[in-house]
Amino acid sequence: MEKKLLIFIPHIKGGGVEKNFFLLSNYLTNKISSIFVITVNKEFKNKLNKKIKIISPKSNRWQNSSVYLKYFICIILLIKTLLINRKFLILSFQANWYAIIIAKFFNIKIVSRSNTAPSGWSKNKFKNYLYKFILNLADEITVNSLEFQKLLKKKFNVNSSCVYNPINKAEIIKKSRMRLNFNFFDNRKLKLINIGRCTEQKNQILILKAIKYLKDKVPIKLVIAGSGKEFNNLKNYIDINNLKKNVKLLNFLPNPYNYIKKSDVFILSSNYEGLPNVLLETQCLKKIILSTNCPTGPKEILLNGKAGIFFKMNNYKDLARKIELIYRNKTTIKKKTIIGYNNINRFDEKTNLNKYYLVLKKHLF
Repeated sequence: MEKKLLIFIPHIKGGGVEKNFFLLSNYLTNKISSIFVITVNKEFKNKLNKKIKIISPKSNRWQNSSVYLKYFICIILLIKTLLINRKFLILSFQANWYAIIIAKFFNIKIVSRSNTAPSGWSKNKFKNYLYKFILNLADEITVNSLEFQKLLKKKFNVNSSCVYNPINKAEIIKKSRMRLNFNFFDNRKLKLINIGRCTEQKNQILILKAIKYLKDKVPIKLVIAGSGKEFNNLKNYIDINNLKKNVKLLNFLPNPYNYIKKSDVFILSSNYEGLPNVLLETQCLKKIILSTNCPTGPKEILLNGKAGIFFKMNNYKDLARKIELIYRNKTTIKKKTIIGYNNINRFDEKTNLNKYYLVLKKHLF
């Protein structure tokens, strides 16, 4: 008898994890008869197939609360749900080790999706031991890059399945063609863009330092789009260093693709990743990618530098040098975008969504 699928994702915002969640959940409605989602952010239910049942707090007051409060609320909802019915397979996207502990307490199978490389996890040895112990309790761990898979095995001795983030190239190209009234970019200047959560992990302050260092040498315009804890710090840095003529700071963009299409270069400044969706999306639009070679994802996506350019992590002067290199040699470097575009089929939406279903299918019966 087929189990019901219970997806655990307490905090829905607008990043790569959430995009994958929406794609996978909707795809699975044609494969699995009964799907439930536990989340605080029920305002996103219009993005989900109507067959999917949402389990969330009755009140809307928690939708803008902190991530950890959302985790706590959804843990309570998970426990309450399992006390009533245990005929579930759990798929966790967030707060994985809490979900794993609860699943094992109720003797329920769980598949856990790890989205961020081990480098982004705790440096505390005791916590790392806990991670290792808890992750090995899961019935299956899935990760989004081969490099991530290797690191997980090396650091925690955890076996995992690799399923790439699914990308719909045709849909991205279609959305990139939507009309956009945005006059900040200047075709006489090199147009740079960064899109992502404004957090220490994404490290956008490094890009601003490079712009400050470079603005009198190279004609450049930069757009940073995203929301998060570091947003105000980025805004303050722009103000204090008189970068307003060179930098535009935007909030979260529902459709970032037409902004990327207007740009020349996408910059990823992250300290660590899983598999950054935004690089795949940029490849679909044949734009130059300038990225840290952080763990994990960029090296795999950019084919060890054949499909993009790397700069040293936390080194704004190296980033500035690479921006200037692109400005002086844009036509030659543009050839790398064709290599990236031609290799994007590895991340094909239908192929990878079906791989995910096959992982879940093993545990559904």
